[in-house]
Amino acid sequence: MRNIYLKSGLGDETYGPPFIFEEDKMPTLNSANQEAQEGIFSSIDDLLAKTLIEPQSIDIVIVTCGSFSPSPSLSSLIVNHYKLRSDVKTYNLSGMGCSSGVISIDFAARVLRGSREVQNALVVITESITLNWYNGDNRSMLVTNCIFRVGCAAALISNNPNLFQDAKMELVHSLRTHHGEDDSAYKAAFQEEDDKGITGVSLTKDLIRVAGMNLRQHIKILAPHVLPMTQLANYAYSMIMTILSQGKSKPVVPDFTKAFDHICIHTGGKAVIDQVGRVLNLSDQVTEPAKMCLNRFGNTSSSLVFYELAYFEAKGRVKKGDKMWMIAFGTGFKVGSLVWKWIQDSKQDSGNPWNDCIDNYPLKVW
Repeated sequence: MRNIYLKSGLGDETYGPPFIFEEDKMPTLNSANQEAQEGIFSSIDDLLAKTLIEPQSIDIVIVTCGSFSPSPSLSSLIVNHYKLRSDVKTYNLSGMGCSSGVISIDFAARVLRGSREVQNALVVITESITLNWYNGDNRSMLVTNCIFRVGCAAALISNNPNLFQDAKMELVHSLRTHHGEDDSAYKAAFQEEDDKGITGVSLTKDLIRVAGMNLRQHIKILAPHVLPMTQLANYAYSMIMTILSQGKSKPVVPDFTKAFDHICIHTGGKAVIDQVGRVLNLSDQVTEPAKMCLNRFGNTSSSLVFYELAYFEAKGRVKKGDKMWMIAFGTGFKVGSLVWKWIQDSKQDSGNPWNDCIDNYPLKVW
């Protein structure tokens, strides 16, 4: 496992679940609940303090946690802890992997667009490693122990026009694509038992190819909605030439940096970041936040793109009017995109997770 870790791109300051630091190192339901509650409550407390939103003003609660689904649910935990209204609508997403953070924001936006009666949606994006720690010796399952780390994010999504000027960003487009009809995509990351009956999540060698293939399919749908006309014209021309040449001519990859000022790339692992960079022809400068996020926090699963968002904020790189693209992959196999427009310049935030280390990044060697 050490050899896998040394090649992972993770640094020495990532966060692990509490049970790892206990004497017996036994993952229990209590330690899983402790992991979930510490992340959820601290994230929500910080969010409510910054937005000055009262818990009683929350109309919807959406919680996504891919592999930990206790009873009562995590959304019920939040309702109980913050004493939310009895008519609050709650949703739990599970089993959707690292894309579920992007998906949950898209879900909240769709609910808010379809109703005038609800205005404020609390979205909590987390993962629990404790009960999914793999204690076997299957190499493809040991990878998850090496790259997945503790993390959580909370966001308030609103359709209340009175809150517009106080908001950070406006969601201008979102896209979700599902590629589960293909067996290799469906099984690229799969929870199963090894030959000794120990449960783990297997990350197959086909995962990187699947990510690249489905990313190409995803951007074909996304491109017409976000690219400037010059890029669309070049892309359309190359597609026509590909058809006319019967595949001898390859379509050009659109330059997405012409559409976005900042890109938050799925921090699934070193190979995933490199693959996205190759498919989209991105420079090292564009992939820097993803690489640094992987080094500092590891793969925090569904919340990972929000740690990248925090990196941009801590560096003071975001300005009013900038467009930001978040893209994430998930089991199944899913690809999700969020396109944001910044309403105001980024500000120094006391709750930014990069505050204690941002001056050490970017690293010269990764």
